Amino acid sequence: MTGRTSELDDPLRVRTRRKTRVGLVAGGLGTYWPQFPGLLPQLRESARHVSERFQGMDADVIDVGFISDAQEGAAAAEKLRRADCDLIVMFLTTYLTSSMVLPIAQRSHTPVLVIDLQPTERMDHASFDTGAWLAYCGQCSVPEVGNVFRRAGIPFRSVSGWLHQESAWRRIEQWITAARIRAALRTARHGLMGHLYPGMLDVSTDLTLLPATFGSHVEVLEFDDLRVRAEAVTDADVTDRMTLARTVFTLDESVREEDFAWGARVSVALDRLVDDFDLDSLSYYHRGLGGELHERLGAGMILGASLLTGRGVPTTGEYELRTTVAQLATQAAGAGGSFCEIQALDFEDMVVEMGHDGPAHLAVSSREPLLRGLGVYHGKRGWGVSVEFDVRHGPVTLLGLGQDADGSLSFIASQGSVVPGPLLAIGNTTSRVDFGRDPGEWVDDWSVTGVGHHWSLSVGHRAADYRAAASLLGIDFRIV
Repeated sequence: MTGRTSELDDPLRVRTRRKTRVGLVAGGLGTYWPQFPGLLPQLRESARHVSERFQGMDADVIDVGFISDAQEGAAAAEKLRRADCDLIVMFLTTYLTSSMVLPIAQRSHTPVLVIDLQPTERMDHASFDTGAWLAYCGQCSVPEVGNVFRRAGIPFRSVSGWLHQESAWRRIEQWITAARIRAALRTARHGLMGHLYPGMLDVSTDLTLLPATFGSHVEVLEFDDLRVRAEAVTDADVTDRMTLARTVFTLDESVREEDFAWGARVSVALDRLVDDFDLDSLSYYHRGLGGELHERLGAGMILGASLLTGRGVPTTGEYELRTTVAQLATQAAGAGGSFCEIQALDFEDMVVEMGHDGPAHLAVSSREPLLRGLGVYHGKRGWGVSVEFDVRHGPVTLLGLGQDADGSLSFIASQGSVVPGPLLAIGNTTSRVDFGRDPGEWVDDWSVTGVGHHWSLSVGHRAADYRAAASLLGIDFRIV
């Protein structure tokens, strides 16, 4: 079975996906050009600046140029339809009719962002004539486009400002981040290996739901797919992976050499599994019995899964497909994203203690992560090495993927700050999160959203990014 270009020669290199594709079209009403000869050159210069600004972002920009009437709008629509963009940006340089841009939104089947950026902060009223004023009235057609989009059943989004206004560009860049998340989810290949953790009904996910909602693919795997690859790993491969792990982790004295070697063997096999099946994420669980091989494979996942997650391939236990999707979204936003659940509440310091045993996102660690040896995994069969660290202090955002009674998915977020304090040393990723309120009340409000008991913990205050991504994905957004 073949996948993308192999990355096994560098197990720490972040996995690359195709760049986000942003379509760009600028326009204005062609009736003005013969009336005010200096207007079109000025607007084209503004459009050139906007295009250059987009070219500087981490995206492939498909600029289809400047349109002046409905026929040119239809031609631009066809170019953008073929480009298969993740977001289309319409730059209204002056007034234009909604008939010029409606076909672009209708035919592309792609989310659209309308921007109008006038040349400067304000007009020079004393010297401006009609032609000079028209360069400032792009916002005139924003309500018209919004009305027509609503009547056509098309979600409307806009950013209004002036050409060099950095706050406006930050709002625009927020939508580019959202497009990056949309691109990651709609092109993703999610691996699902093993079976549901018995009794975890909140974790259960209809496998048709992800392709139906996002366009992504779910590849159903067996633990035997991993077993065969683990058997093919050589002793030299194991030695190399143990050497690599020592450069990434501090080894606690509790780590047994044979458990470390087994985790290294499984890590190499995981890399090959991900490469062979061309995976962007992997969720797994296997209960096992009596120390048989599949149980040992399930218990030996944590080292390799943490390395993969740090490379941008979220790999999580307990068969948590939806949380792995949330982690992929936060990873695409550049915010990391570690597998997380509530561990305890501290009513003296007014914080929620949260984290998880097993796979962790190394990028969110406040220090060099620790490998700890465990004689037993709580709630799971098996034993071996686990990853332990505390999340770096400062702002964080939780993102979970909820599901409602009608089957629809939603993004659920909450912003807080990781603060210092005592932590358990039990082989878990853990943090103390201050939400600025009574921790018990926060748990109640968080739980009523339908989030489930796992989520992604990402660094920075990112709720606005995740809200924008939910808009582009066409799903609900809830914040606590």
